Amino acid sequence: MFQGSIVALITPFAEGGLDEAAFQSFVEWQIAEGTDGLVPVGTTGESPTLSHQEHRRVVELCIEVARGKVPVIAGAGSNSTEEATALAIHAKKAGADAALVVTPYYNKPTQEGLFQHYKAIHDSADLPIIIYNIPGRSVVDMSVETMARLAKLPNIVGVKDATNDLARPLRTRVELGADFCQLSGEDATVTAFLAQGGHGCISVTANLAPRLCARLHKAWRQGDLASMAEIRDRLMPLHRALFLEASPSPVKYGAELLGKAPSRVRLPLVPPTEATKQAVRHAMVHAGLLN
Repeated sequence: MFQGSIVALITPFAEGGLDEAAFQSFVEWQIAEGTDGLVPVGTTGESPTLSHQEHRRVVELCIEVARGKVPVIAGAGSNSTEEATALAIHAKKAGADAALVVTPYYNKPTQEGLFQHYKAIHDSADLPIIIYNIPGRSVVDMSVETMARLAKLPNIVGVKDATNDLARPLRTRVELGADFCQLSGEDATVTAFLAQGGHGCISVTANLAPRLCARLHKAWRQGDLASMAEIRDRLMPLHRALFLEASPSPVKYGAELLGKAPSRVRLPLVPPTEATKQAVRHAMVHAGLLN
């Protein structure tokens, strides 16, 4: 079971390519700060603008640093079933613990199309698969009924739920059982998600506040609701600030403020405005991450 604070890693860029040294140093810092799991090349990792070669390389770099200390859930999504399958097969060969597979975007498949897409990847890749359901970016929303069909397949083990529907995790838990891993994709509602049956969060905010995010989940598991609430309140302004503009531009700016990674993004993303930069900085001060 994947649980706790799992970071959706940024991908640092150098002039003309990946900043491999900065990325591996960032992963090392995440592990040292107590992060429970790593997701390379998800949305926050700017997977849409990585070449296939870069995508595979980032997964390999992450696994090389993790060395089994924490699980690596490799991003392997595409709106092409063939391409998603190839990325999942590579993740398996590279040594990833699971693959995170987003619902196909732009194509707008039916529920049957979604089922067949994931079944095809499942049947070829031979590693645990986490469904990434994010209607706001993909336009399609996988129903609980379709997810229940997929959960009967042995390697469909969970979901990253970015619907922001807090009735969804409870309904999923009741219909699919407590062993189906539910990970939130929304930092701002993570405490409510846990209370509704969730197991953890694939977090953007953990890029900047890994120790606090890990402590929040630990407090929940220990029944320390007062500590969980205190951390929740400290982080709320940061959750908001990191999505004032298209992610990951604001979070990359925050990482640069911490001296952890350059803030460079690839078009069509652009650097955040001065107003957003100020909001990120203020939120980081509020959280105790900057003086």
